Amino acid sequence: MSNRDGFTGGFIAGAAVGGLVGAVLGVVLSKRAAETFLADPSEAKARKLSNGKGSQIEAERIEVARLSLEDKIAQLNQAIDDVRLQLGDVNGNVQVHSSEGSIAKDS
Repeated sequence: MSNRDGFTGGFIAGAAVGGLVGAVLGVVLSKRAAETFLADPSEAKARKLSNGKGSQIEAERIEVARLSLEDKIAQLNQAIDDVRLQLGDVNGNVQVHSSEGSIAKDS
């Protein structure tokens, strides 16, 4: 019985101390993160890019990235098609040759 009586008080004290420690850590870490963010040179660059000519440069970067991603997607699709054809050859399934446009069956 004595263990049960002490549990409630210990639980409440632990929750209070844990809440207090968590609150102090949250305040300290948030202040530190805010100072780091404001002192970061990339933040100043982002502000410059958002005005006038910087937005044109950013739009060009986005376009280059989009074209690069489209190329990568095309390469992945080609690799998937190649593997699909190879697996069709191994399993003896009907395969479609994209270069000929005809259906061939392995014997």
